[in-house]
Amino acid sequence: MAEKKHSRRRSMRGILATISPVYLWMVLFMVVPLGLILLISFLQRGVYGDVKFHFTLENYRALADPLYVQVFLTSVGIALGTTVSCLLLGYPFAYFVAGTEKKHHRLLLVLIIIPFWTNSLVRTYAWILLLRTEGLINTVLLQLGWIQEPLQMLYSYGAIFLGMTYTLFPFMILPLYSIIEKLDKSLLEASADLGATPLQTFLQVTLPLTLPGIVAGSLLVFIPSLGYFFIPDLMGGGKHMIIGNLIKNQFLASRNWPFGSAISIILILLTLLVVLAYLKLLGGDKDDMGVM
Repeated sequence: MAEKKHSRRRSMRGILATISPVYLWMVLFMVVPLGLILLISFLQRGVYGDVKFHFTLENYRALADPLYVQVFLTSVGIALGTTVSCLLLGYPFAYFVAGTEKKHHRLLLVLIIIPFWTNSLVRTYAWILLLRTEGLINTVLLQLGWIQEPLQMLYSYGAIFLGMTYTLFPFMILPLYSIIEKLDKSLLEASADLGATPLQTFLQVTLPLTLPGIVAGSLLVFIPSLGYFFIPDLMGGGKHMIIGNLIKNQFLASRNWPFGSAISIILILLTLLVVLAYLKLLGGDKDDMGVM
């Protein structure tokens, strides 16, 4: 018995030694920063942009202003639009990749991941060079005679959606590919043998089986698109305010850290609600995420 207890203690010490760096990392780089943000959100802004240690709820009350409510609604709308566009483009692409021969899978996945090798800010500037009035697209269209004057493609919601979709597209494809690749093809064959049309097979067999990948991919696209600020700034020309831009402006331009912290906390709560909805939809089964 004594040897068993000693062995058990040694095992527990080994486990603690293994996981303690993870807990330390989480505390230092997640719990402490979030705690500071939460604390500052209940403080007051000083006259010169400093933080006064006076408790107040005014920062949260200010968010009820219709102007800020509209910013939140606009942000959610852009995030939903980006998610839908990534899903509509990503699902057929992921299905195509999963349906190719095994030897081509690695090459196609590398092509999907290649954009991650370049900073997203650099890629956004590349789109600006393509879409601006003196850019490549307008130049080619003018030379072909298809248009008489340059098209205004930048600084619009369309440009923001394009930039968001391009940047977050791989996050949708990878979970979808992972779940589609694991589909039991015999189920599709059985559906066809029973007289189901391809559309019926897709709606009643393929779509329900790939729902975890759809939800996981949507989650991976929706959450980042809520907080991105450089794409609306660069491709939207700063004309369209979203949550990310509002937070950035409060910290860097207005020097109102308490209000910016309050907006950040609300954004975190909104993100948690989305995650909880995801877990409830899939019954809380973490294995259904289909990411790995």
